[in-house]
Amino acid sequence: MSKVRNSDIRAELRPVANLLRLTYTASNATAFARYDRQCIRKYRGKWKSINTVAEEKAIVREDGSILRLLVVRSENSDGDGATGLLWMHDGGFAYGVPEQESILVDLICGDGSCVAVLPDYTKSTEGAYPHALTDCYKVLLWMRDNAEDLGINRNQIFVGGSGAGGGLAAAVCLRARDVRDVRVAFQMTVSPMLDDRMESESSRDNNAPVWDSKKNMAAWELYLKDMEEDIPVYAAPGREKDLKGMPPACGIVGDLEPVKDETVLYFARMKKAGIPVSLRVYHGCFHGFLLTAVNSNVAMNAQRYLIESFRYAQEHYYGYNEKPEPEEEAEAEPEVTEAVPEEEEAEVPDVTEAAPEAEEAEEPEDEAVSSEAPDAG
Repeated sequence: MSKVRNSDIRAELRPVANLLRLTYTASNATAFARYDRQCIRKYRGKWKSINTVAEEKAIVREDGSILRLLVVRSENSDGDGATGLLWMHDGGFAYGVPEQESILVDLICGDGSCVAVLPDYTKSTEGAYPHALTDCYKVLLWMRDNAEDLGINRNQIFVGGSGAGGGLAAAVCLRARDVRDVRVAFQMTVSPMLDDRMESESSRDNNAPVWDSKKNMAAWELYLKDMEEDIPVYAAPGREKDLKGMPPACGIVGDLEPVKDETVLYFARMKKAGIPVSLRVYHGCFHGFLLTAVNSNVAMNAQRYLIESFRYAQEHYYGYNEKPEPEEEAEAEPEVTEAVPEEEEAEVPDVTEAAPEAEEAEEPEDEAVSSEAPDAG
């Protein structure tokens, strides 16, 4: 990829981009750990929300340590039969806390139709793969087994995340598909980290604000520490070519991000496998624009698209999950059911690119320009 010029960035995002180039330069383990401490001081225990409340919970890992998580719901929720969402935070696997995801989670859960669970998973500065995935999958099983107490529908468990959290979401769905102990009904990812090989054009020599090739490589090296060969697909889901049996998916990514190509390819492979998918690629957008420029036109358009896709999924996608027996979990594999088919007039769109707005336009267009998915290979 050629270097990202200031003129490549949307005009409304350039002031934020210039500031972020100066303030966020972390690109090694020491800097990631320092940034994690800053995130903890700034966000932990502070759920900044308009429509939801966050309750802190804890579950015990196999080694006896405590896994912290947040359960987020609307203050007006009736506490029964809501969609359950497992959502993982961004941070290159190396930093961050669940509280930083409050903006999008608040939009999703604010109407009372969804209860989200956000794990404070092990960062790579504390433990490399598979620690984070093990944590997230443990929380998925906890959601299944405690559906009634959480007020969620056991047969409508969604999984999603942003950045590294999006990569973890894909990994959780892959593992659930293969192990078949939880039927994930839908997945939603925002700029997911999927492929450690960084062989695509967008991942090479990328100097975009916030997250570039140097930071991406450093994050993968830390997450896959001492793993030189035989990297499992659960560590880097972009290595998986056969995506049959994955849950329906939607996602967004900016076209200036190093993860852009791997995201498009992953969705194309799901499409080729017959999975309903919808992906929007936003022109002139760098990693994290959804949160760092939350009031920009393009961020609000992306938020609207994600919420509409999520509501569509709530109406159409379910997965059967058996209720565990009182004394011990049922050992029988759950029946795998097909997703509820879409009505013809409400078909999930294919992989799309968001139409760029004219620089002089005050309000961006909401329409997306259809494009063919690339060869899935």
